[in-house]
Amino acid sequence: MKRIKYMIERIVKLDYKNMFKISKSISKKANKNYFFTLFDIIYCGLKYGAGYYDYQEFEFYNLNKKERETYLTRRKNNEIVSKYNDKNSFYKFEDKIKFNEIFAKYLKREYLYLEDKSFNDFLKFFKKHKDIIVKPIDASGGEGIEKFSFINEKDAKKVYDNLIKNKQLLIEEVIVQNEKMNTLYDKSVNTLRMFTFYKDGKSYFLQAVLKIGNGGVIDNFSNGGMYTFVDDKGKVFAPAIDREDNIYKVHPLSKKEIIGFEVPEFQEAVKLVEECAKVVPEIGYVGWDVAISKNGPVIVEGNCFPGVYQVKPSFVTKKEGLLAKYKKIMK
Repeated sequence: MKRIKYMIERIVKLDYKNMFKISKSISKKANKNYFFTLFDIIYCGLKYGAGYYDYQEFEFYNLNKKERETYLTRRKNNEIVSKYNDKNSFYKFEDKIKFNEIFAKYLKREYLYLEDKSFNDFLKFFKKHKDIIVKPIDASGGEGIEKFSFINEKDAKKVYDNLIKNKQLLIEEVIVQNEKMNTLYDKSVNTLRMFTFYKDGKSYFLQAVLKIGNGGVIDNFSNGGMYTFVDDKGKVFAPAIDREDNIYKVHPLSKKEIIGFEVPEFQEAVKLVEECAKVVPEIGYVGWDVAISKNGPVIVEGNCFPGVYQVKPSFVTKKEGLLAKYKKIMK
């Protein structure tokens, strides 16, 4: 019944214009008939719970039935969330103020909530840190996140008034990232999306994805950023991709080689998220955004609805998704 309800909701909310656009792009790229491709996208949505972005990203057009069954799709990911994450505790992650309160010791930076603070409070914080990141407390995907640098008090008042108006009420000290991470792209903090699973008193590290900015001040996939994969030692082993399915072996702006890049202090980051996974045990499946700052790994935020990240089949020898690994750990 839940699956039927989910499918109906997806059909109603589907961006058909975008689906047709992606179908056309895939048919051209794979040299396959457009209508066949469109039909196959719809079929994979019904059969495997794969959205059209899943179909594009995980190259379902080049997979057989057995291979397709191994991939984590949007629907299967939602089923994991439904099973292991108590919706009554979602607010502990979705409300950024509540999250910062719960995980304060792992943030390792100062923050200010503007709702009950005066301009003078804001000015004091702004002057102290010079550079700040502002966020809406309940947005996702990087929406509403901006960076400001202190110029003078008059300019600060304009910033403050706009933040109140736009409800960008969470102000944070800017994370100064590790210099090695800066070599990839230095206009944003390039974060790791690190997945954990917690059950029966034990936390497990599942996988890590490296997100990299590309032209903006944030690294989010939905805001022009790209992502790639790292192995258990923190070494990048695949090219990066963006939302338009462009492939990058070299960063287009920094000209830094992506494949082979080694994330500094990666094992310390693994230990950090394994510890964080125990803090709210009723949320068993979490995707943590972790920055490697000049003082070591720090938590940026946690996601109780982690996205789906898997290596493109064409990047690796064995065309196999994450389901087998996830099922083994989550049993």
